[in-house]
Amino acid sequence: MAEDQQVHPLYATDRELVDRLLATELPTDADLVEIGRLLMRYTGFPGAMDLQDDLGKTLRLWGLSQDQLNQRCRSIWSAGFRPGAEVADQAVGSGFDTADQDTP
Repeated sequence: MAEDQQVHPLYATDRELVDRLLATELPTDADLVEIGRLLMRYTGFPGAMDLQDDLGKTLRLWGLSQDQLNQRCRSIWSAGFRPGAEVADQAVGSGFDTADQDTP
């Protein structure tokens, strides 16, 4: 029954993320963690059926079951993964280090 369906407050941003994940052929660790997070958010939620369907479709396209995803996510987190850390770890600046130059 459509009138019983709720609209999740994060639907719009999650829709964009699910669309990106659905288009991803080779997921990164961050992608796996994201889909795991979204599955936890929407599983059992009384609405956003299109998101729930697309999350399941994405897992199938990636060749993963829910149990396999959970196992991979546990391994990723155990290895020290932190959201956004891959961006923070990148070098800032031009990469030009004057200390490595020979002085004439």
